[in-house]
Amino acid sequence: MIWEPVLAKFKELFGDEGEIGVYFAPGRVNMIGEHTDYNGGHVFPCALTIGTYGVARKRDDKKLRFYSMNFENLGVLESSVEGLKPEKEADWTNYPKGVMWAFGEKGMKVESGMDLVLFGNIPNGSGLSSSASVEVLTGFILRDMFGFDVTNQDLALIGQYSENKFNGVNCGIMDQFAIAMGKAGHAIFLDTATLKYEYAPIRLENAKIVISCSNKKRGLGDSKYNERRSECETALAELQKVVKINALGDLTEAQFEQYQDAITSPVCQKRAKHAVYENQRTIKAVEALQNNDVALFGKLMNDSHVSLRDDYEVTGIELDTLVEEAWKIDGVIGSRMTGAGFGGCTVSIVKDDAVDAFIEKVGTAYKNKIGYAADFYVVEIGDGPVKLA
Repeated sequence: MIWEPVLAKFKELFGDEGEIGVYFAPGRVNMIGEHTDYNGGHVFPCALTIGTYGVARKRDDKKLRFYSMNFENLGVLESSVEGLKPEKEADWTNYPKGVMWAFGEKGMKVESGMDLVLFGNIPNGSGLSSSASVEVLTGFILRDMFGFDVTNQDLALIGQYSENKFNGVNCGIMDQFAIAMGKAGHAIFLDTATLKYEYAPIRLENAKIVISCSNKKRGLGDSKYNERRSECETALAELQKVVKINALGDLTEAQFEQYQDAITSPVCQKRAKHAVYENQRTIKAVEALQNNDVALFGKLMNDSHVSLRDDYEVTGIELDTLVEEAWKIDGVIGSRMTGAGFGGCTVSIVKDDAVDAFIEKVGTAYKNKIGYAADFYVVEIGDGPVKLA
């Protein structure tokens, strides 16, 4: 069991008395629908079988003791459930602390501390949502420990609230929702404007989902993520003077073409175009899957990458290299960057008999061009958070 060394580490650091729980929350990959979630559009993510393992125990006092097996050099980081606030020296523990703070803001005060050991087998900074995984995991643990009356959907919203208000990243709902609501073998077709969703089976006969990690590290808070978001808000405000919409996701392609001249900045116009067209691509992609047309789904993935590269400008040489090399290989049905961009990962659908060649050829070309190696993960679609022991 992957979690057994995590439990052993917990007992080594914090002893084995009391009631100890073992938990898991997945990472996620978004198949299509990028930078649409804060623009009132649709997304199509799925939870993965890789994610974050947590071993936790409630304390009788106010003390928090946190340890991550991914950041062993930081040792045990201590703080308190009282006066929770983001602190640079708190490092990764700002994510679980943010969730505790958010529960308090929602009227569910965390009155006592906990000991917590985490281990994630999601590559850090990869864009597979290690931070959202930690947030949903923390919420799931708090619900279990304190008996808070919240649904998994509530856990997603609390995680997003903590990331927005505590950690200062203006993220949409997609990551936390995909992780909290994951279902094995299915992606989630989510309308981010209404939170209406449906599960769509991912049937990839004789093909696999391959994640290619660029190993270019990025932090969302200090990337251009918030800048892109404000460019879209500017475009929306100008469009609203000429057409009655609540979000960019309300427009069809034809309506966008009709009204786009209302956006005075050419840059903001390109950003809005991506948001509108990507939303429509996502709707078409889910229809394609329902019709068992995996080839069309792959083509829409490719188109999504081009739009993210040219109109939204969030790819960069690393992600472009991974995708462009993937497109050259027979047996690649579709490939695109996934996540916020500026580094992180690509997601590709690759025929079974081409997976080994894909990893070898894309890996070699990437290393030759970029100067360091990419990592590859053949992934399965998994369930949401769970208590393991």
